Order: sequence, then C-alpha cells, then structure tokens
Amino acid sequence: MTDLSKLLIVTPHASGALPPDVLRTMLGEDAFDTEKREALLRRVFLEGDPFTDLIFNLPGARQLSAPWSRFAADLNRERGDLSDNGVLKLFDFDRQPLYPSGFTFSPEAREQRLQAVWDPFERDLSAALSGKSLLIVGHSMAPYGPALGPDRGQPRPGITLMMGSAHEPSFPAEHLAAVQAAAERAFADVLAGETFTRVAVNDPWDSDTISVRHARQGGVAAFGIEVNAGLYMENNQARPGQLARLNAAFGVFANLVLTALG
Repeated sequence: MTDLSKLLIVTPHASGALPPDVLRTMLGEDAFDTEKREALLRRVFLEGDPFTDLIFNLPGARQLSAPWSRFAADLNRERGDLSDNGVLKLFDFDRQPLYPSGFTFSPEAREQRLQAVWDPFERDLSAALSGKSLLIVGHSMAPYGPALGPDRGQPRPGITLMMGSAHEPSFPAEHLAAVQAAAERAFADVLAGETFTRVAVNDPWDSDTISVRHARQGGVAAFGIEVNAGLYMENNQARPGQLARLNAAFGVFANLVLTALG
C-alpha cells in the first residue's frame, strides 16, 4: 500500500471566481449587470483549467486548490514575472483583453493584487508541503496551441508530464522513465480511441513553475501534469463520464509514482 499522506496535489487554475474588486476593475459598472458578469465568469472559468480540481482529486492525499481564477493572479508564475503571460495578465489566451482599453497596472496596484491573491496561496502551499515527499501540480491544456502558446495551432499530447528543464529539473532523473511508463499504463484506457493519444514529457512545456520553485526551495520531488481538455470537454461542456474516468486513471497513476519513488 502506498502512503498517500505523503502526496500534495495542487490545482492552481481550476477556479472561475474573481474577487469583487477584480470584477469591478475588469467590468466597471457592468459588474452589476448579471448577464455581463456571468459571461465574464464563464469565460475565465473555461480559459482556466476547468474541472481539474475534480480530475486530480485523490482521497487520502492533501489537496490544495486555488480559490481565484488565474486571471486574478496566476499562481503558476513567479511573483515578479512581468511578461505578457506573466503573473498578472491583461489578455486571455486568445489575445482578447480582460480590462478596458488602455488599462495598465500601476506598481501600487500590482503589489496590492499580489498581496491579496498570490501571497496567501503561496504561504498555504508552503505550509501544506510540510512532511510531504511528492508534489503533483494538476492542469489542463487546450487541445491545440492557442494564440498565446508556444505551439500555436499545433495538436497537443493527450497527457503531458512537466519534469523541469535540463538546467533545473524538478523531479529525480532516475525515476523519469518509470513515471512516463506509469502515465502510459494508467491513462491507456482513457486515451484509447481519442484524437489526442500521446503521453509526452516536457512537450509543449518542460516546466511547471510551482513544481520548480518548491523543488528548489524544499527539495521535494515535484512535477506538473497537463490533461488535454479535448479528452473531457466538448462545446464548452464536460463530456459524460470523462471526468470520472480521468480521475480514476489519475488515482492509479499517482499510486504508481509513489511506488516508484519508494
């Protein structure tokens, strides 16, 4: 039997919620218009990692899911990341603006947002890692590379494992082959017959920022896993039965990884 209490599972992008002040900044007075408010919340939910808090739920393991959308602050970015797709985003992944024309963050507004959203989650994550030997960060990815992705328009794998770069790995190299084999075994039935069937390592990304940060800081074995949204979403709705199938496969996978680590 594996000891699931040694595992922390983090889902940083599952939420479609926005703090009221962020809603007001994005929508202005339209925040009080039910139709426009709900349309924005639905948009940010679908552009996040929808339902990953369910897909990566595993009783017995410690779970930590972010309360706010990645468009309030992206917890899977470094705090000081000022890039276009950094910690505070002005656009979604289709390059559509999230804020009124001409909006920019002042240094004071940026710091206030980070203190309200990024900092508390990072503190909770660091505390939750106490006594853990494995960190898995769960994501979903668009079926094809979006306008803001590194692989624009290209089909993506069914499952991607992000183990860190050659320069800064987040997971022990001696166990990489075993983990890829575990993913291929655990997700085989879910991937069979789908358009996106490949289990990949470090494609289209090699690093999950949370994993790399906490592997560096605490020495924990850590990696990110991406599930292709095409495996469970269709016409912006969850495909019947697929969330449960992916969740069961993830449970098998996580147990195999813990076994491989000993």
